[in-house]
Order: sequence, then C-alpha cells, then structure tokens
Amino acid sequence: MKLSFEKGFFAPLPVLIIGTYDANGTPNAMNAAWGGQIGMNQISVSLSSSHKTTENIRLNKEFTVAYATAQQIAACDYVGITSGNKVENKLEKCGFTVTKSDKVNAPVIDQLPVTIECKVIDIQEEFGETRVVAEVVGLKADESVMTDGKVDYSKAGLVIYDTVSKTYRSVGESVAAARSVGKKFE
Repeated sequence: MKLSFEKGFFAPLPVLIIGTYDANGTPNAMNAAWGGQIGMNQISVSLSSSHKTTENIRLNKEFTVAYATAQQIAACDYVGITSGNKVENKLEKCGFTVTKSDKVNAPVIDQLPVTIECKVIDIQEEFGETRVVAEVVGLKADESVMTDGKVDYSKAGLVIYDTVSKTYRSVGESVAAARSVGKKFE
C-alpha cells in the first residue's frame, strides 16, 4: 500500500557548492540542494534572495558549482549552515582554499574534485527566492576522478541530499548501462 504525503519529494538532489566572489574579490561559497541540469549545457539553481552568494551572482553574473564529496562533507555542510553575510572567511575556517577560474570570475575550490563554470543567462525573483539559469562554459576535474577522459562517479565520491531523512548519502555503484539494459524488451 502506498501512503500519501503533503510535501513534495524529488530525488536525488545533488549537493552543490556554489562559488562566487564579492565586490572586493573575497571568495564565498554556499551549499545548495535545489538545482539541476536543464538541457545539454544549462543548469538552474534556486537560492534564497538574502544569501551573500545570491548577491554575488547578481553582481558578477558568473559562478562555479562544485559537487560535494563524502571526503569533504563536513566543510561542505559548514558553508551551507554559515552565512557569508556574517562570516567573511568561512572558506578559510573550514579548510577550503581556492583558485580563480580561468573561464569565469568565480573561485574553484581546490579540495572538491569536480567543478563546473557558469555564466548567468537569466535571474528570476519570486516569493523571496531567486532562480538562476546559467550556461555551463567549462568543467574542471581532478585527474584522480577521471577514467578514459571522463568524470568517473565511482571515483569522485559525490553525495546527494536526502530531504526525507535530512542526511547526505553517497552516490552508489552503477546498476546498468543506460540506453542499453532496456533493449532486452525490443
């Protein structure tokens, strides 16, 4: 028997670490779960309008998105529970160091192995939320998480956010080849 719930459920939700610079060039990052890919080279993220990161995105129209990892989960959680409006050096406090992206005016967090570089296409404000649509203009990945020139999820240690239990979960093993396993029904 299936039960009904009042709140929405959409899974999996990636744990995204959004990197920006403020007007003084100070790096900032936040943890965001409300985002995903739309089409081949665009993403969308939903952020609270009051976040320092949101202010920085409005200012620069560019940002990075790193994927949280199990190895760095405490630091990734910290940048989500600590406001850049209150703690200017939160990246330093959790041990993150950054390198300036060569494609956008935003930081790449050195400790996170996979980062996409984004340029804003559209910003929509509604009900205290800011929806940012961006074009992916670059990808950075450590060699340690690559296989045959592609990011290997089994090596990257990526995590997702479980909205039901409010926990982070590791991305699991491959279960079947996409666009292939279903051919048995043809």
